[in-house]
Amino acid sequence: MKLLRRIAAALILGLLLATAAHAQPGLWVARNGHATVYLFGTVHLLPSDADWMFPALDKALSDSQRLSIEIVDDDAASMQTLVMHHGLDLGQTLSSKLDANDQRALQQAAEAAKLPGGAAALQPMRPWLAALTLTMAPLMQAGMDPSQGVDKRLRARMQQAGKPVDGLETAEQQILMLADLPEFMQLDFLRQSFKEVSDGPARLRELVDAWRDGDTGAIARIEDEDLRQESPMLYQRLIVTRNQAWARVIAERLRQPGISFVAVGAGHLAGPDSLQEQLRKLGIECTRIKD
Repeated sequence: MKLLRRIAAALILGLLLATAAHAQPGLWVARNGHATVYLFGTVHLLPSDADWMFPALDKALSDSQRLSIEIVDDDAASMQTLVMHHGLDLGQTLSSKLDANDQRALQQAAEAAKLPGGAAALQPMRPWLAALTLTMAPLMQAGMDPSQGVDKRLRARMQQAGKPVDGLETAEQQILMLADLPEFMQLDFLRQSFKEVSDGPARLRELVDAWRDGDTGAIARIEDEDLRQESPMLYQRLIVTRNQAWARVIAERLRQPGISFVAVGAGHLAGPDSLQEQLRKLGIECTRIKD
């Protein structure tokens, strides 16, 4: 997939699930004689009536003693502080970093996304933040609710059951993956957002169906192939390095008695550098669970 879609995929994947048929996203398990870890692919933005629970997933959650998701410190106040610190450039407007053609494309994308305030609202933003803002605006206007994301629902269920929930990363670590990119990469990221906006949500139906059906082959083809070919450095940063780090966490969990549930973005559980593949390199095999 394109660079922007790879980063915002977890948000975009949920767009059409309100009308989807019964879903069964991918669920895996790694176990030994004294420990079990379940792996589940998530999406972070869903309509409130999306149906994605299935019996094997329900049982895995009930059996698990703890939940790990990507981040837990994503409350609105913390995120606003991080975005203000890492996402704004008050000394130089966004348009001043663009040539005439890109300035026109920015204006058109802001209009197509129906962004409140138009392109002027993007001027104080660094390119990476402007790109995500353009992509998210039409989704939020369509009624997509971040509070209904899969990770949020899993977290609420486990907390209601009195079970601990922890984060594999911090919100600042995730933001810095983008904010620390060289500016030329951020600008490329922004340019690709122009096309993402113009393509509209219909282009994403194949991706949505792949997540709903747990089709990891399709997810890898749609999500990872372009990124791996077009920007190996960004692919390494966003996919491979994180999967390697998470694999080490899971390997440590498997050394301790108990049952854990780990939920990360669905794109991390697909492709040649998937979390399952990183675990295999550590001598840990994962088995797909289906009803």
